Amino acid sequence: MTRRPVNLSLYLVTDTGLCGPRGVPATAQAAVAGGVTVVQLRDPGATDAHFVALGVAVREVLAGTGVPLIIDDRVHLVQDIGADGVHVGQRDMPPAQARQLLGPDAMVGLSVSTIEQVRTARGLGDGVLDYLGVGPVWPTATKPDHGTPIGPGGVAAVAAASPWPVVAIGGITTKRTGMLRHSGAAGVAVVSTVCAAEEPAVAAASLRAAWDGQP
Repeated sequence: MTRRPVNLSLYLVTDTGLCGPRGVPATAQAAVAGGVTVVQLRDPGATDAHFVALGVAVREVLAGTGVPLIIDDRVHLVQDIGADGVHVGQRDMPPAQARQLLGPDAMVGLSVSTIEQVRTARGLGDGVLDYLGVGPVWPTATKPDHGTPIGPGGVAAVAAASPWPVVAIGGITTKRTGMLRHSGAAGVAVVSTVCAAEEPAVAAASLRAAWDGQP
């Protein structure tokens, strides 16, 4: 498993439908070549068996890159896949339980959108969480049931209240990435900007350059 801490600069959340015929593993491989630093496997419609097979394929293309593979929600499949950790939402398995099941070396991330949720997370104590995903920053079609967008100001407020690094997610584009560079976030998370791109490596490189402040 990947040791913490980790580079959260450009965090890819996969979408099997948006990846299309190219497939998730090939998309992840290209995205990492372009500068993605973390890959989260997300496919809520997949059966456990299909999800494990997909996860193993993604893990194989990430081998040797130093880029960790995070599993969305399905804590019980992390070890079967050989992934580096899990990301849970407010309605998923409690992060303390995920930590207990996965042990001290796994990464555990939690989605939040409010400072109150950060306060609740702080009550978990040390050693449970590694980072927070914060958003949605802007409206996004990839998760239609998302909450009210919080904007860059909301990201800054959560980042200031969080003892963990935060990753901004929701409606992130190359242009908007630059708007978040000074928000206090450790990075940005994207779905469609890379998964739906004709050339994921090029899209990832543009996002990474925007995050790094390169012209």
